[in-house]
Amino acid sequence: MVEWANSTLNPPERILMGPGPSLIPPRVYRAMSAPVLGYMDPLFHGIMDDVKSLLRRAFNTSNDMCFPISGTGSAGMETAVCNSLEPGDHAIVLINGFYGDRIAEMARRVGAEVTTVEAPWGTAFDPSVVKNALNNHRQTKVVAMVHGETSTGVVQPMDEIGKMVKEHDALLILDTVTSLTGYPLDLDGWGVDFCYSGTQKCLNAPPGLSPISISPRGIDAISQRRSPVVNWYLDVSLIMNYWDQGRAYHHTPPISMIYALREALAIAEEEGLPSRFERHARNASALQAGLEALGLELFVKDPAHRLPSLTTALVPEGVNDAQLRSALLNEYNIEIGGGQGPMAGKLWRVGLMGYSSHPRNLLALLAALHDLLNRQGFRADGPGAVAVATRVLTGG
Repeated sequence: MVEWANSTLNPPERILMGPGPSLIPPRVYRAMSAPVLGYMDPLFHGIMDDVKSLLRRAFNTSNDMCFPISGTGSAGMETAVCNSLEPGDHAIVLINGFYGDRIAEMARRVGAEVTTVEAPWGTAFDPSVVKNALNNHRQTKVVAMVHGETSTGVVQPMDEIGKMVKEHDALLILDTVTSLTGYPLDLDGWGVDFCYSGTQKCLNAPPGLSPISISPRGIDAISQRRSPVVNWYLDVSLIMNYWDQGRAYHHTPPISMIYALREALAIAEEEGLPSRFERHARNASALQAGLEALGLELFVKDPAHRLPSLTTALVPEGVNDAQLRSALLNEYNIEIGGGQGPMAGKLWRVGLMGYSSHPRNLLALLAALHDLLNRQGFRADGPGAVAVATRVLTGG
């Protein structure tokens, strides 16, 4: 029996290549070990201002209201939903994966009338489908959708859809949990009013905060509500008074997590977002070429709709998903994710996010998969896969 009072926590260092959390840079760990300041300390307020400015650039927006919600990405999702919708409002939620369905459930719990529009998992939405839904529901107040769907690895083109939503004068909610700093965003150009993300994906901070950006239209919608926000903790009209110059107390923020977010954003800023996007795209292309060389089938068929930070591949027939992922973790110290919802046991989700997006990780995974797939009777060309991926990485 373990004597917990006398034991030291000592988890192993895994190679995290699942859908999140991702690997944490040493700088972020060091930032988290810095002395905790009081939440009303002027020095901490300066750090908060840094976070706001860095988030504004990361989101690629002119929105003044950019700050982290104290909670994981689902808290950011619920913040967007419960602040934008009231009982009786109409929302259109686009669902092509697990997380679109979660948005719809949150909207129903707020008391909104929800119309769902669905596309097959592994595909993006045709803008004409969104246009038809808006024409059929002209009373729509909010359109909500996922930009980078974590359950499928699909990235959704936004230019046309954003324009349609704006022409309809509806509010647009966008989930960028798996795309922020891993794929280009244009919140102002797309007309996004509520955009939320998470710290544990491409930002490479531990889970626990949800960066959010709210447009002036979004702030106006909150100020014109007929009823109070149903969730006091996530009421933006209260939270933003602390993140703005008033510094009015709302709740005690997770100080060390905000240190971590500030440092993670600074790392992204120093790399430069264009360079960061190019790195994610190059490494994802190499991984995808290597997986196909192994004989695996990629889940997202259209290369233009593949999310660079998360690649999905189908589990081959006759291969035991759980057994392979367990061996990958225990023998090679590499974590990848399994499928969710209807794709449970049928899909592998491989994250190359931020600090985790490095050639050594993807090449190590390809070599390990070669071994483990062959053990289960699937004839995989591992050395060939590594060579193929290396050629992509070197431009050969």
